[in-house]
Amino acid sequence: MPRVLANATVDVVREPPPGHKGLTVYSVEVWGRSPHDFVRRYEIHAKSDNYAAQEGIQRFVTEMEALEDT
Repeated sequence: MPRVLANATVDVVREPPPGHKGLTVYSVEVWGRSPHDFVRRYEIHAKSDNYAAQEGIQRFVTEMEALEDT
């Protein structure tokens, strides 16, 4: 099975209200390189944009690996 290579961009959708310690909501767009040249968008709750990007890429990899199994 070939490795799944992907990149991500992250945008803030909603920050927690001032004084609250909730998670920020991010929109994460992930795109892969051939043969996984798909684009996916995920809404992810995370404590930072780095964590959101990592989670988005992991979801993408899981999806692409599942496609190869079918």
